[in-house]
Amino acid sequence: MESDAVTKDAPLNFLVVVADQLTALALPAFLGGRDPSPAKVPALRSLAERGVVFKNTYTVSPLCGPSRGAFMTGLMPSQSGIMDNGSEWHSDIPTFGHRLRDAGYQTILAGKMHFVGADQLHGFEERLTTDIYPSDFTWVPDWQNKEDRPDWYHSMDSVLNAGPVLRSNQIDFDEEVAFASRRKLFDLARQRDDKRPFCMVVSFTHPHDPFNITPEWWDLYAESDIPLPRVPDAVENHPSADRIRAACGIDAQRPSETDVLRARRAYYGALSYVDHQLGQLVEVLRQTGLDKTTAIIFTSDHGEMLGEHGQWYKMSFREGAARIPLLMAFPGGASQQVAQAVCLADVGETLCGLAGAPSAPQVTGRDLMPLLKGETVWTDEVYGEYLGEGTFAPTVMIRRGKWKFLYTPDDPDQFYNLEDDPDEKRNLASLPLYQADVKAFQTEVLQKWNFELLRQKVVLSQQRRALVKRALATGRCTAWDYQPPANAHRAYIRHHKPLEQLEAEARLLPQDVRSL
Repeated sequence: MESDAVTKDAPLNFLVVVADQLTALALPAFLGGRDPSPAKVPALRSLAERGVVFKNTYTVSPLCGPSRGAFMTGLMPSQSGIMDNGSEWHSDIPTFGHRLRDAGYQTILAGKMHFVGADQLHGFEERLTTDIYPSDFTWVPDWQNKEDRPDWYHSMDSVLNAGPVLRSNQIDFDEEVAFASRRKLFDLARQRDDKRPFCMVVSFTHPHDPFNITPEWWDLYAESDIPLPRVPDAVENHPSADRIRAACGIDAQRPSETDVLRARRAYYGALSYVDHQLGQLVEVLRQTGLDKTTAIIFTSDHGEMLGEHGQWYKMSFREGAARIPLLMAFPGGASQQVAQAVCLADVGETLCGLAGAPSAPQVTGRDLMPLLKGETVWTDEVYGEYLGEGTFAPTVMIRRGKWKFLYTPDDPDQFYNLEDDPDEKRNLASLPLYQADVKAFQTEVLQKWNFELLRQKVVLSQQRRALVKRALATGRCTAWDYQPPANAHRAYIRHHKPLEQLEAEARLLPQDVRSL
């Protein structure tokens, strides 16, 4: 059902909440996952009761940096050059932050976005926190060195040491992000000199590994609540899966069943933690009256394998790593389920469409407005690219209707019927019955991508960045890490203004909320 807010003339505010490494398959079916699911997500459940759930949403690239690049720019990794976690984000590529700002929006970022390079804003007018990961070329892969395993790769340490902790880097970061975001929402409600609509992106790092969470969230689940992987071991010896396991050291450190359960329990605890933070943000919207004018979007950058097919983390287009949640809740909206395939690159296009923001050239993301309006005519397909670590050649995906086709040069093709085989246990690519279909997909990908030129582009970029990385680590080091500005002189009651004026500007009264 279409929300009045989707078509009304008054501009909407946007609160976009992004989880990290959250697979849709860990969620209940009403959120695009699978039942039975142990996930305890009251905030998401409440939003789903008045929002639009896109049940078949895919990442564009199953890795943090490239997926977020597609999210922000609407471009594929091969278009934007954001190919891995050490790729520079070029300042001349418009993001939805630029486009919304050009349309008159305040644009605000809190949390992780994996920007690499000197530009640490990319269209955001204000950034409330720094990032959690490097902003330089530290994490540049090397496709030409197939034997070396860099020390920054994922390892099985996250699984083997899963469990409750009192504190961690991840928790420190997300607590800062949550506080800064709630405070900013209150600031937006009480500001009187700037009535522009806002788009605020709040990006948490949970439930990304390491699989540790505080006792409050660990104890929310019993070990008996947690299901084991549906497909615990590889069902075929495919080179792509072999490379990922080698990159993560999985075969060298095989986790026990207890290890797997503890890692999955911590993951579900972290998922509930993110849900709690989402609920806190929604509550601030309600308290301030901003809920009447704010659309809430919830998604993730990519998924997590959680031991399915013997794999962990991401770097794969299997459903666990590729499928992500996407929920959009509008003021006065009603519950709606969308089955057609969409992707992460569509989110920014939809925000810009809702805001009437200017278009950007060569964008591959699609405006989801027709689906939000309940229309059924939609091209049911998405494309994906993977150009990061754990492989040595480009991998592409086409998900069209019930079919999923994966292609990597020199690897056997992968072809799945997701309707009959949602766990991807049976690769149909070599079966005689499907040769015409496979041939058609092969022809399509070879027309759409020049794999040799793309590989050369990736390797050249890696070589250039590796040299720059070495150079910048020599002598005086000037980091690109974002330093959030802080002006203590203007905080609280330190302005050179009359005390009564300061107190009045900071005071948000119930009647102020009712008048918003």
